[in-house]
Amino acid sequence: MIRLNDIVVKFGDFTALHNINVHVKEGEFFTFLGPSGCGKTTTLRTITGFIEPASGSVVVKGRDITHVPIEDRNIGIVFQSYALFPTMTVYDNIAFGLKIKKVKKPELDRRVREIARKVDLSDEQLAKAVSQLSGGQQQRVAIARALVTGPAIICMDEPLSNLDAKLRVQLRNELKKMQKDFGITTIYVTHDQEEALTLSDRIAVFNKGRIEQIGTPNEVYNFSETEFVCNFIGDINRLSEGVVEKLVQAGAPVDPRKHNYIRLERLHVNTEPGGDQLALDGVVESREYYGLYIKYYITAGGQTLKVIEKNDGVRIYEEGQQVKVVIDPRDIMAYVPGEEEQQ
Repeated sequence: MIRLNDIVVKFGDFTALHNINVHVKEGEFFTFLGPSGCGKTTTLRTITGFIEPASGSVVVKGRDITHVPIEDRNIGIVFQSYALFPTMTVYDNIAFGLKIKKVKKPELDRRVREIARKVDLSDEQLAKAVSQLSGGQQQRVAIARALVTGPAIICMDEPLSNLDAKLRVQLRNELKKMQKDFGITTIYVTHDQEEALTLSDRIAVFNKGRIEQIGTPNEVYNFSETEFVCNFIGDINRLSEGVVEKLVQAGAPVDPRKHNYIRLERLHVNTEPGGDQLALDGVVESREYYGLYIKYYITAGGQTLKVIEKNDGVRIYEEGQQVKVVIDPRDIMAYVPGEEEQQ
């Protein structure tokens, strides 16, 4: 559907993107994830035509659109700021692209009202000025305006970042449902890992103008290919030399020359070790109660390990309590020191 082939983008002497290669499948929800300034928005703007690459090509459905004007790319865009016209009505905002395309009034009206229904905007809201709507409603207007012209692709640049946390979660769920209902190929930019993991079919993790890994949410989380991805996605424990040494002494296949990491939920407290699992003696330093789960900070092997345990309402460990932390060496992700710096 969409192919980025060896895309390089330069701003003067600064190279913003280094040989970006991506293949987005038709109907896929594909997310560009990474910290600020990593190149994800620059890549999006290259796809939409706001930025022309120094080299490489953008191909959609076999057609090279690298030098095609923005208005001829058939790509809907939802900006971080929504870029709506505040004094115009919701109806006129949604209809804007159709008017540019000189769609006749009866057809224009039908399409505006049809898309408004699909994104849950009422006829009463269509008559209001955009400035009278809430942030969540404005976001729906921006999506409706992007979809009403029937684009093959929709690109969204941090569309939820201006909303409060509760509304972000609510609209995140609505976004995914809408995308499935429309079946439209979606490219989504965010720095929010949780947003990326919950929404995406696949994720490209960016760092300093390069892609570190492309994969499903499960792949980037549980099988992080680089130390950067491992640290950026979710929370994680880096195992100290002391813990690694104990594991090696117990016969675990752990390489002490590497940086070794393990996810919080892969550690367990006071369970019976099975198979190749090993138990470390520890003391509960503190805990955080979240309802569904409890996060423990446990001193073991000369370091503080963070452990997430499902809250069964029965086994709750107190500060100062002696416990055993059970670890399976197969859950450890290991990286050669210096690899991240060499990226």
